[in-house]
Amino acid sequence: MTTILLVEDDSVLLETLCYNLEQAGFDVETAADGLAGLEMARRVHPDLMILDVMLPGLDGFSICRAIARETFIPIVMLTALQDESHRIAGLELGAIDYVVKPFSMGELLARVRAILRWKERQRQTPTPDVLHSGPVRLDRSSRRVWYEGREIELSHKEFDLLACLMHNSGIALSRDLLLERVWGDDFLGSNRTIDVHVRWLREKLEPDPANPVLIRTVRGIGYRFQDPSAEPVERANVTGTS
Repeated sequence: MTTILLVEDDSVLLETLCYNLEQAGFDVETAADGLAGLEMARRVHPDLMILDVMLPGLDGFSICRAIARETFIPIVMLTALQDESHRIAGLELGAIDYVVKPFSMGELLARVRAILRWKERQRQTPTPDVLHSGPVRLDRSSRRVWYEGREIELSHKEFDLLACLMHNSGIALSRDLLLERVWGDDFLGSNRTIDVHVRWLREKLEPDPANPVLIRTVRGIGYRFQDPSAEPVERANVTGTS
């Protein structure tokens, strides 16, 4: 049975979420503070974690950061904070999704199921463990990336997006296709999510993010990863004819 770890300090919300998740067929483990939640994650290694941001003992951002360093557990963060910067911070630390309170139970369950389906597809799809294109080397098994021999820290979604682009190096991929491959076809957000994550990748990988040479924009379509050494050299027209 799929195990979900729920970390929430509001006892009423914790009980409500636990009941609904169990009714939906999930095995649920719970913790009411940050330290207990982190210890439970390390011990149980759940299939997915629902994590409140504001927790006693240790906040959700710190838990997310600690888990991302040690292993991969998909994390859905819950928050009452409306500020976009908090959502971006959670995503950059490795959270898969972000749900703002108040939310409907139906929405949360839909997001949980979509993430679990995406995780299962990732597990079943055989892909090369190591991708090497131009100055970038990516190791799927350890989820590490190097640029010219220097290790680059990426969030989980940045890593998955880069892996998808590199696996299809030289091929233009649409935003919708990238969204389906990386976020899953049940993702409820906008395909502009791709633009945001590409911008973050460029800031970490491109010497000049404003003039990218690795992750190219393909107008009207989406993006293409380009190995600079494999790019054809343009020849001047010397025939004199048009």
